[in-house]
Amino acid sequence: MTRLFVNRLTIIDFSYLDPERGLLGESWLVDLELEGSLDRQGMVVDFGRVKREVKRTIDEHFDHKLLVPGRYPGTRTEDIPGGRRLRFRDQQGHEILHCSPPSALCTIDADAITAEALERAITAALAPGLPENVDALSVRVYPEPIDRACYQYSHGLPQHEGNCQRIAHGHRSRLEIHQDGRRSPALEAEWAERWRDVYIATRGHVRGALTRQGIPYFRFAYEGGQGRFELELPQERCYLIEGESTVENIARHLAERLATDHPGHRYLVRAFEGVDKGSVAESGVLA
Repeated sequence: MTRLFVNRLTIIDFSYLDPERGLLGESWLVDLELEGSLDRQGMVVDFGRVKREVKRTIDEHFDHKLLVPGRYPGTRTEDIPGGRRLRFRDQQGHEILHCSPPSALCTIDADAITAEALERAITAALAPGLPENVDALSVRVYPEPIDRACYQYSHGLPQHEGNCQRIAHGHRSRLEIHQDGRRSPALEAEWAERWRDVYIATRGHVRGALTRQGIPYFRFAYEGGQGRFELELPQERCYLIEGESTVENIARHLAERLATDHPGHRYLVRAFEGVDKGSVAESGVLA
């Protein structure tokens, strides 16, 4: 048998519900290995077919979705007109309510969303479409190695024509802050901690505030091209900005906030949205 591998076949940008930490944004790279006999072309599978068909299947099933641990006891879902309602209670007693079209959710048969659980789910999704000469499939998912500050955030962009309109998808992102032309690890660490496990939301999407068992929550809601989206989250896990929570606006907001908090300096912010993409913004003036 011969083995074919494709590293970094795709990147899955998603959010998931964690029993301990609640709603988390994530970006995982996907490596693939196929084992089988050679076809008439002398190949296990044509690389073009892998990149086209296999990548499409992975993206359609898992990318820009909210991944839900189906076997976790704090998970409850029900069908509603035009969508699906999800209620999730984490181990600290915080509740998350999510309503969306069914296509925005992906339930994983596991107690928690882990790399191993997602690898099994991807393998199961890919297996029916593999050529007959392929006998074995190996999938590896893993985060981008980041040796400095990073933050995991979720968001939703109702004006987006594609899947970014889904109210709870997310990213694991690097963050670079330059003060007066020099990198500032201290400011990067401060903001990465401030935005740890955060939902970055547009202020205009807030549809109300409520208190449940002493915990204050925000309720967000909007209409997108795919349908109606709603989300309730503890206020302590939300960060509100003006304008859509695109990476461009996130970078701009942070640069302007730094210039306000620390006047007399010039700031350049490189905010990433997942792996190897993002936005640059500058603000402030030198004294």
